[in-house]
Amino acid sequence: MNKKTFKIFVDFDGTITLRDTGDAIFSRFGETEKVNEIIKNLLQDKITAKQCWISLCNLVNYVDKNELDKFIDTIEVDPYFHHFAEYCRINDHDFYVLSDGFDYYIERIFARENLHDIKYFANHLDVTADGKLIPSFPYEDSGCTTSANCKRNHIIDKSSDSDYTVYIGDGNSDKSTSVFCDFIFAKDDLLKFCEKERITFFPYNNFNDIIARLEQLNNKKRLKKRYQAELRRRETYIME
Repeated sequence: MNKKTFKIFVDFDGTITLRDTGDAIFSRFGETEKVNEIIKNLLQDKITAKQCWISLCNLVNYVDKNELDKFIDTIEVDPYFHHFAEYCRINDHDFYVLSDGFDYYIERIFARENLHDIKYFANHLDVTADGKLIPSFPYEDSGCTTSANCKRNHIIDKSSDSDYTVYIGDGNSDKSTSVFCDFIFAKDDLLKFCEKERITFFPYNNFNDIIARLEQLNNKKRLKKRYQAELRRRETYIME
């Protein structure tokens, strides 16, 4: 039996971490009521993800960098994520972290967890000397409104029609992105979205569940790609 390799794309907040780091930071250092209103507007498609992040950063008048770092250090990762990263390495599965959050806390969390070699794409955040949060968006695309870091583009750029593509996520920024992949692992809001839209997916609780399912997929004699995902990828190729 030929061993299959997968091209895997993984969300960060609420997927690799046990809670949404971005939401947690702004709830801690901003005004909770206003934070919740901004996020509500995003979820109702009243504002874009970029507008959401800019508004949230503007809410924070001052943040002590040491306090911010200490708070980030309280964010835990899925206890099976290390196992998953090693599993991908051993089996030659390329995987990329696609986050609509910020590199500032991703770098700190990965360094703490000794996960220095993981490839990721995220929005950028500067913490100034006077305690301001300044966001920037190196991977933005006007066609991607639910993620300021256009996850769709990374999937298109990093995969081909010959790849078996996998998406792992949980939230709003994953909804319009996961549909470009052949196999979707979903929980929380992404799971509800897939159920509502009748999109085939695998539910999961942690990365151990994902490893077990990938093993099952690998052992299939014939692995069928998701036709709708192929169509979406082709449409995007043509548009570009």
